[in-house]
Amino acid sequence: MDRENMPRTGGVLHHDNNPSLGDEAGEAVGGVSGVVAGAAIGSAAGPIGTIIGGIAGAVGGWWAGRTATEAISRFSKDDDAYYRNAFDSRTDRPADRKYDDFRPAYQIGHVAALNPDYAGKNFSTVEADLQRGWNNDLRTKYGDWQAVRPYAEQGYVRGSSLGQTTRNVANKAVDAVDNIKDRVDGNPASKPGPDPTDRRF
Repeated sequence: MDRENMPRTGGVLHHDNNPSLGDEAGEAVGGVSGVVAGAAIGSAAGPIGTIIGGIAGAVGGWWAGRTATEAISRFSKDDDAYYRNAFDSRTDRPADRKYDDFRPAYQIGHVAALNPDYAGKNFSTVEADLQRGWNNDLRTKYGDWQAVRPYAEQGYVRGSSLGQTTRNVANKAVDAVDNIKDRVDGNPASKPGPDPTDRRF
């Protein structure tokens, strides 16, 4: 499913009725350990699936559901190109490492921003949950959490910004429809322009 057709409400990702392999793995996550969950999702989604599986086993909630695995597909080619350019532009990046070594950190930050439980929260508030998914295999392959943390944070900040933009556009559309309704029904409690029936953003 492409990004434009992904079902969502108010900028929050919701699952559809056509489960993919990743969706089915996500449905199974809630009742198994993080290691098994990570392996199940990881087989369909690579390192990011393993991270989500580890978080699901430790934290549960949104991370343990189908919506979290669907969120992986929201990391688009445009996002990947953006983060690659951002990595190449960093003056503090390790000289002996490439973008691909940090892609999973960018991805987990980006995907975390789609978690409705994290809406309005800064990175330091949600970091402990993300760090739980950064297991020994990932530390061996990509580096310890402190080494990848800045990239996860950048992913989270950008993902949060994109999510807020989506919510703002949706709220403005709802307000425009409300304004038309106000003109038609002449309700004195809600008139064209900002009023108590409008969304806050």
